[in-house]
Amino acid sequence: MIKKILFIVLLSILNYSLVFSQVAKGSAIELDNRNRFRAVAELGFLGVISHKVQFSNAGTYFDYKKDGGQDVLFPVSRLSIELDVKKRNTLIFLYQPLRIESQVLLSEDLIVDDLTFLASSSVKLLYNFPFYRFSYLRELIATNKKYKLAVGGTLQIRNATISFESSDGTQFRTNRDVGPVPALKVRGKAQLDRRTYLELEADGIYAPVSYLNGSDNEVVGAILDASLRTGTRVDDNINLFFNLRYLGGGAVGTSDDNEGPGDGYVRNWLHFSLVSLGLIYEWD
Repeated sequence: MIKKILFIVLLSILNYSLVFSQVAKGSAIELDNRNRFRAVAELGFLGVISHKVQFSNAGTYFDYKKDGGQDVLFPVSRLSIELDVKKRNTLIFLYQPLRIESQVLLSEDLIVDDLTFLASSSVKLLYNFPFYRFSYLRELIATNKKYKLAVGGTLQIRNATISFESSDGTQFRTNRDVGPVPALKVRGKAQLDRRTYLELEADGIYAPVSYLNGSDNEVVGAILDASLRTGTRVDDNINLFFNLRYLGGGAVGTSDDNEGPGDGYVRNWLHFSLVSLGLIYEWD
């Protein structure tokens, strides 16, 4: 599913690039060489489309939405700061908290890293996967007044804690990890009228993790964070927007530094939809 979505996004980017390049030829304006800051805040809710995880080859491929209490909506927020440097270059730092807690009565045995949580027992579940993201964008058609298209790269730092705990506290398993995830980034914008705009943004990659980090073990990973936004300019400094977002990704493979319990095998794939309202404050 991730590969199909990435293909569609990349194909759309190619189409937009061709259209915007043609439009850019006939619509040039004087470049603004000032630096400009933007603070962006979003607040909304998250719905789980699909979310499954497995720890160890003999472990249960656990369905969080079906059996783990993730069949409801969860609050979500996102904060970022951006700096436009001489119109064509944008630096971005983003923080995305992502913490989902639930408590369920198991309908069947759950095996996590060689520990069995018995059916009909109560289990507390924590999926805490916040990330920090540093990005750079290069504007391709800065001279165009109506359309914008920028491409660049992202370095995401994941900070994951995934835990399973029996309600009486006698059984516990946790998996924690911190690591870098490089990705490609694109952002396109269409100014619909003097105040209203439409914006598309995506960060994504699908690649063998071993190729990226030099590991001997074959671990395949992917991320895709794609959003469609419509907004309006309130005044020279403030924008308000409505945002639809798809957030997905995961990895499958065996860790080469596992110290147990379990054999180090992990399979973790998630597909989330997010709806949010946001505010942008800009200043020079």
